[in-house]
Amino acid sequence: MPAEFKRVPAIDRCFAILQLCAKSKRSLGISEIARELGIHKGTVFNLVHTLASLEVLEHGVDGKFRFGSGLYALGNAAGGRSELIQTVHPFLEKINQATQLSAFLGIRSGPNAVIIDKVDLANDLKISSEVGMQMPLLGGAHGKAILSQLSDRYIDSVLSNNKLRQFTPNSIIDKTVYKKEIQTVRRQGIAYDKEEYIEGIIALSVPIKTHRQDLQAAIWVVGLKRQAAEEKLPDLVVLLKGIAAEINRRFYVPAQSML
Repeated sequence: MPAEFKRVPAIDRCFAILQLCAKSKRSLGISEIARELGIHKGTVFNLVHTLASLEVLEHGVDGKFRFGSGLYALGNAAGGRSELIQTVHPFLEKINQATQLSAFLGIRSGPNAVIIDKVDLANDLKISSEVGMQMPLLGGAHGKAILSQLSDRYIDSVLSNNKLRQFTPNSIIDKTVYKKEIQTVRRQGIAYDKEEYIEGIIALSVPIKTHRQDLQAAIWVVGLKRQAAEEKLPDLVVLLKGIAAEINRRFYVPAQSML
């Protein structure tokens, strides 16, 4: 962060309002926003009306505010320019159709993985999470797949500075064992979560090689234990590893083409 950087509180408050709107999934009034965020009503009034004038928020006839067309336009523009999402999304659809399991694409953001795309349409009984949701790297198949793309030195740093949480009775809380799990993922190209993150839930994940040092990504599928029974896992592994290989080929840039 540059030394001359000075944080702008108004921007922080604007994002806090947008995050609150996303979390509530309904229209919010000025008084409710002020109360939830602990911000003076007069400040909230000015902020939400400014956001509404930019069409980031929409002022409804009920006097409450919801996301506006300008925000959706920005979101669509960002998604449309994302080579990663554009490349991977058809494969998420393929996985969902073939397995009836929810399929996700996520990337590393500091100590977390952030879901940036998903497909969970093929089954009425589904395990789902929202796009934008953050999940800890030290928990679940997604974290193992993403961490497997990083150096042992980085992994050691993460493990030394964080405690492994006991999410379920199956969670790995021994740091030496956990590191070995990540190294196994690196060799085999597949990560497992057999009720380690959530009881009754099975997940498998494959690393996606974007060939960018600043971007680690993974695909993972999630289902109930009976949906991803032990006898089904070998076929699922073949499917996921084949799809990862195809995606990785699309991102691969031969050295001579970079000259």
